[in-house]
Amino acid sequence: MDTGIARKINDKIKLLEKGRSELKAAAIEKANRSAEYDKVIAITLIELKNGVTKELNGQMIQNPPATISEKIAKGLCWQERLEADKAEALYKITVQKMLSIQAELNGYQSIFRYQDETS
Repeated sequence: MDTGIARKINDKIKLLEKGRSELKAAAIEKANRSAEYDKVIAITLIELKNGVTKELNGQMIQNPPATISEKIAKGLCWQERLEADKAEALYKITVQKMLSIQAELNGYQSIFRYQDETS
């Protein structure tokens, strides 16, 4: 038996264990950022409807037509959207990283089994 392969299998298992906690944290962050964005959009839409003046890139916005209020609110809340998108991307990257580690682990396990059978 190749102890190097066994060590690599053990290392991958440890990475998967660590990744589980990273995945949970990334999922929670993704949910929080998405909820925060929805909340800020709602508040902004209410403020626009109630006549509150907003500013975007030096342009003052007050009482926009209802048909474009949502688009304007999205523009006003661009930072929260950016943070939500970053959190979602981090979550997806973490999932992909876990899948990659799992594939590597499967490969090492196959090599280990083959070496064990031929020994």
